[in-house]
Amino acid sequence: MGITTASSTQIPPEQLRPADPKSVRRAALAGLIGTMLENYDFVIYGTASALVFGPLFFPEISPVAALLASFSAYAVGFVARPLGGLFFSHFGEKLGRKWVMVTTLFLMGGATFAIGCIPDYRSIGVLAPILLVLCRALQGFGAGAEQSGGATLLTETAPLGRRGRLSSLVMVGAALGGVLGAGAWVLAQQLPEDALMSWGWRTVFWSSLIVTIAAAIIRAKMAESPVFEELKETVDVEDQAPLKVVATHGWRRVLRVVLMNWGVSTQSYMYQVFLVGYLAAVVGVGTTFIPPVQLAASVAAACAAFITGALSDRFGRRRMALILCGILVISPFIVFPGLNSGSKVVIAAIIVLGYMFAAQGVTGIHMSYLPELFGSRYRYSGVTLGREISAVIGGGIAPLLGSALLTLFLDSWIPIAVYMAITMLVSFLATFTAPETVNRDLTLLTDAEDGEARPVVTA
Repeated sequence: MGITTASSTQIPPEQLRPADPKSVRRAALAGLIGTMLENYDFVIYGTASALVFGPLFFPEISPVAALLASFSAYAVGFVARPLGGLFFSHFGEKLGRKWVMVTTLFLMGGATFAIGCIPDYRSIGVLAPILLVLCRALQGFGAGAEQSGGATLLTETAPLGRRGRLSSLVMVGAALGGVLGAGAWVLAQQLPEDALMSWGWRTVFWSSLIVTIAAAIIRAKMAESPVFEELKETVDVEDQAPLKVVATHGWRRVLRVVLMNWGVSTQSYMYQVFLVGYLAAVVGVGTTFIPPVQLAASVAAACAAFITGALSDRFGRRRMALILCGILVISPFIVFPGLNSGSKVVIAAIIVLGYMFAAQGVTGIHMSYLPELFGSRYRYSGVTLGREISAVIGGGIAPLLGSALLTLFLDSWIPIAVYMAITMLVSFLATFTAPETVNRDLTLLTDAEDGEARPVVTA
C-alpha cells in the first residue's frame, strides 16, 4: 500500500505514520462493545414501550393512549441526550475520549438495570411512571456522548484508507446490541403471559449488567486517541472552553451535521421502534412474530454497517451517503403498502432492509464522515452536538409523532410516509452540499473544505 497526496500541500508526518495495530484493535473492540450496550439498552426499552410498558405503567388509559404515553417516556431519553452530549463532550475535549467512554458506560448500564427494579403502577401508583421517566432520562444522558465518542476515537486512531471500515464498527456494535436486545425479548416471550408481565420483562433489563461489566474491562485497557494526544502538545486543552470554541467557530458545521443526520435518525427509529407498535396495533401482527424478525434484521444491519463503511473508503463518504439517502427518500411510499399487505414474508423483508439501509447503512458511513468534517479543537463536541440534536428532532420524536399522525389521520399511513420522506430529503440536500473528507488530515484545527490536501491511499 502506497500513500500520495491529493495536492502539493504538505501532509503532516503524523498522518502518514502507520497506526499501532494493538491500539487500533483495542479501540475497535471498545467502540463496538460500548455501542452494543447503548443500543441494547435502547432496543429493549423501545420494545418494552411497544409491548409491556403501556399496561404496566399506564393502565388507566386506552391501549392507543397507553402506547402514546409509552413512546412519550421513550422520547425523554432523546431529550436528555444533547444535555449529556453537552456535559460529556466538554470533558472529552479536555480529559480525552477514553475518560468519557468509560464514564458513560456505567451511567447507561446502571440506569438500565434500575428500570428492571421499578415497581409497576398498581404497586406505587403515579410514582412508577415518574421513576421510569427518570431512569430513561439517565439512559439518554449517558448515551449522549457514547456513539460520538466511539466514532471520534476510532476515526482518530485508524490508519489511512481504513477509517471508514474501522469506524463503522461503532454501528456494527449498535446492530449487535439490537441482536442481543431482540434475542432477550425472544427468550422472555417464551414465558407464560403472567410471568412475562410480572418478572420476565425485568430480567431483560437486569441482563444489561453483563454487557456493562464486559465493556468496562475492555475500555479500561484501550489507549487514548493519538490525535488528541498530539493536540495536547500544541493547544492548551485544560484552559480552553470546548463549547465556546465550537459555538464560535463550528456552529455552521454543527448545523450541517444536524440536517445530515435528521432524516437518518428519524427513519432509523421509525423502523426500530414505531413499526413494532404499528404492526401490532394496525396490521394485527402478533407480537411474538416481531422480535425474531428484529433479531434477523439486526444481524443483517451489522453486516450492512461494515460494508457501507468499507465502500466509503473506496468510493467516498459523500457519494455513498447520497446513494443511500436517495433510496430512503422514496422507500416509505413502498414500505407501508407492503406492511399493510399482512404478508409475513413481505413484512420481514421490509424490516430487514429497513434496518440495513436506514438504521445502520448511512450511519456506518457517518461514523467516519462526521468526525472528518470537524477540526481537531472541537471534533468531539461538534460531532456530539450535531448527532444528538438531530436525535431529538429525529429519532426522539419519530415514534411519538408517528403515533400521533396515526391517531389524527385515522390509521392512514400516507402522512407518516410523507414525514419520513421529507426529513430524509433534508438530509440528502445537506449531504449534497457537504465536502468530501476521505483521508483528510485530522490534525488540522479547521473544518473540512472542498479541495484541501488529502493523502490518497493506493494499493
